[in-house]
Amino acid sequence: MTDKPVKIPGPDHPITITPNPARIVVTAGGRTVADTRRALTLHEAAYPPVHYVPRQDADMTLLERTAHTTYCPYKGDCTYYSIPAGGERATDAVWSYESPHPAVAQIAGYLAFYPDRVDAIREMR
Repeated sequence: MTDKPVKIPGPDHPITITPNPARIVVTAGGRTVADTRRALTLHEAAYPPVHYVPRQDADMTLLERTAHTTYCPYKGDCTYYSIPAGGERATDAVWSYESPHPAVAQIAGYLAFYPDRVDAIREMR
């Protein structure tokens, strides 16, 4: 087995994580999947910002862990969840870094959602 590469965010690939003061509400299949005022927003290089929601503020009973996994050299091993109430498009709609690399340790225990696999991710100020 080969070791997975680990990259550190820097000027060529910046990653910043900041508390988001807005209320973030995620819906899928007409159900509220997450509702929080404690989200973190991760900005990575040129990618769109991603809201990470604490698991405590998500209805974990609506999520079903899948066998799908990925690896990011900047963040680590990633696990996925589907939202059965959201139908087929909500397969692997949610991801989580359960033990992220130290540079992004703040997102441990948080969930993120693909905008095109849920009904909405609303940011209310």
